Amino acid sequence: MILRSPISDAWRDEFLANSLRSWAVAAITAAALFLILLIAKRLFVTRFGKIAERTTNRFDDMVVATLAKTRTWVLLAFSLLIGLDQLTLPSRVDTHLAPAAKLILLWQMALWGSAAISFWIKHHLNSRAEAGERASVAMVTAMGVGANVLLWVLVIITAFHSVLAIDVTPWIAGLGVSGIAVALAVQNILGDLLAALSIVFDKPFDVGDTIGVDNITGVVEHIGLKTTRIRAQAGEQIIIGNGDLIKSRMRNYRRQYQRRIAFPIEVAFDTPPETLAGLTGEFEKIVNAQTPVKFDRCHVLAIGEAGIRIETVYYVLDPDYKKYAEIQQAINLAILRLLLERSVALATTSSVSILRRPQSTAQ
Repeated sequence: MILRSPISDAWRDEFLANSLRSWAVAAITAAALFLILLIAKRLFVTRFGKIAERTTNRFDDMVVATLAKTRTWVLLAFSLLIGLDQLTLPSRVDTHLAPAAKLILLWQMALWGSAAISFWIKHHLNSRAEAGERASVAMVTAMGVGANVLLWVLVIITAFHSVLAIDVTPWIAGLGVSGIAVALAVQNILGDLLAALSIVFDKPFDVGDTIGVDNITGVVEHIGLKTTRIRAQAGEQIIIGNGDLIKSRMRNYRRQYQRRIAFPIEVAFDTPPETLAGLTGEFEKIVNAQTPVKFDRCHVLAIGEAGIRIETVYYVLDPDYKKYAEIQQAINLAILRLLLERSVALATTSSVSILRRPQSTAQ
């Protein structure tokens, strides 16, 4: 006669078509798997995160930030599903386990994608701030919101189609027709939005730059989703649509690293050639005495209607207009002193002499 202990008999008791031993094994499996996944997540985020901080590559930082958004309840649900998979469950329960697992996985993937988008937005704003660029934060943030909305729409459509077996083709067709109608109605706004994206990525100018558009010159104060605000030199604020701004020929004066200056001086016709030849060398000395400049050339270039034109060309190695004005003023004053010392007269329209051949008189 074989004696059975009460404990062994209790393990054989069934609950929902499974013995208590099977339930215990499933629970231990789920608990052990949950602890392993939780520890693995924390070790990966902490250890790999320290390694990623020492590298210049941003991809590993994004991976750490993304995996850090793994929800604890997702790990718990995944562990429970693995444990329940070892049991013999009723058909109505078993048929819902796979769809539930897919929904949880889709939800977690959406959270990972949202974390990656947030990391990209934060990194993009920080990199532009370090580079001295001050494009509109609202515009970049709006791009992140749009990317998140698109991500969740795709996740919801995938859930309805793949998990719940709902035909989403009519929905997609309806959204497509509605999208075309909306795009036609707001095509100007969409054009400005796309132009704003072009400004952000192509970077033709930034906040604080002095730009010239057509006959407008001013400082960029704000780059928005639809318009850009420019403070004109006269003081008024000019608002231009981003689409119109991108289509225009634009001059960015802030990115000008030097100025090329070509200034002519016309002296009287009676100036001796020897004096003219000496003036070009003196003009070169006057220009080279200024800083920061780079002399290019000085020539007796032409004989005009009012006088003999001497053209001097040099570069101011500083984009500041005030600096250029001070240098040009010093050059002009030095040239006037030189002309006075050499008794060289400047040409005027009243000093034009018209030479005619004398006509012979008939005898």
